[in-house]
Amino acid sequence: MKIFRKAFFSIFVLFFTSVCFNCSSDIPVFDEQSAFSYLTAQTDFGPRNPGSEGHELCLEYLSQELSKFAERTVNQPFGFTDEKKDTTYSLSNIIASFALEKTERILLCAHWDTRPMADKDPDPANRLKPILGANDGASGVAVLLEVAKIMKENPPPVGIDIVLFDGEDYGEEGHIEYYFLGSRYFAQNKGQYQPKYGILLDLIGDKNQRFPLEGHSLEYAPEITEMIWEKAQAMGLSVFVSEIGPTIDDDHLILNQAGIPTVNIIDFDYEFWHTINDTPENCSAESLGRVGKLILAIIYG
Repeated sequence: MKIFRKAFFSIFVLFFTSVCFNCSSDIPVFDEQSAFSYLTAQTDFGPRNPGSEGHELCLEYLSQELSKFAERTVNQPFGFTDEKKDTTYSLSNIIASFALEKTERILLCAHWDTRPMADKDPDPANRLKPILGANDGASGVAVLLEVAKIMKENPPPVGIDIVLFDGEDYGEEGHIEYYFLGSRYFAQNKGQYQPKYGILLDLIGDKNQRFPLEGHSLEYAPEITEMIWEKAQAMGLSVFVSEIGPTIDDDHLILNQAGIPTVNIIDFDYEFWHTINDTPENCSAESLGRVGKLILAIIYG
């Protein structure tokens, strides 16, 4: 999944503003407990790595759930061959669209697959086991499912496309071509689709949540990054800090390289990253709620 580079950008970003971005009474309420139930609904399928039973069952669940809310929901299937294993996997992105009549659009995305190996587990005996991916995968999807439910009852003032990427976390270190499979396929087949900007949610459910500014977001989409962090701070979301954090290769890098300015909201300082202990017990509804409230403020504020 995320390839971590120790790189930092010496860029000065202004964050302090007297404007209240969340004063509108028209912003719907985000139900953090409902969002957390979406997290556990995914983990109840077990690991969701390509080729697994959990992957197949969760794809059906996510597609059906989004189809309840969106004006249009389509799966975007594609294949991937792991030449080292001589195995071909069937993967699928899920695309749900709202306010189809709106020409100005925002892309919201997360990855729904989970890592096939717990390669960062402290116990070597666990490192070939697939992870449950409560935070790394399910957390971002959970927030977007709850946002989708809210948009069903509260039509957004701007066009929204939710894309759940498959195959983000398949790769192994040193083989970046095996990562970000879904976003690569989406970018290669986006045609004339050009949203105003995108927001990627990844690793957002940690109980000890903290969001510094991510390097590629600042590199490719500095104004959007500044807008999001200013809005978060104006809302009193102190976990969004005015510090430049690590640069992380993730699905947003692929989108940015394809011409869609995309910001990654990610808490990479997660103790249980790529371990078998990435479970719901190490996530919290409150953490999902902070991010969900921010996303709604961006959409409706």
